[in-house]
Amino acid sequence: MKKINNLIHALGIHATYRGYHYLCYALQLCLEDENYILFVWKWLYSDIAAHYGKSRSSVEHALRTVVAACWNYGNRNLLHKIAGYQLEQCPTVGEFISILVHYLESQEED
Repeated sequence: MKKINNLIHALGIHATYRGYHYLCYALQLCLEDENYILFVWKWLYSDIAAHYGKSRSSVEHALRTVVAACWNYGNRNLLHKIAGYQLEQCPTVGEFISILVHYLESQEED
């Protein structure tokens, strides 16, 4: 969990965003089962919403907000480095989570 928090902070996403907590939980779920990345709306958002007692729509909105915050105000250079390529536009939530999950998995292998 500490690696997840450190990564999210390094990207410039602060705990003042509701989506920060959703993103932490999303990354935990995806690290346990990568199938969540394939079914973001149906499984991932649903499980996050159930865990926090919110709707899928509010989870989606909060996650879009933190991805946009990272892109617009955060450490975009680190995001490009983590992705391994230059992103041309703000990634979708699914792309963003996938990038972070693969990075975290690669760090565990080291």
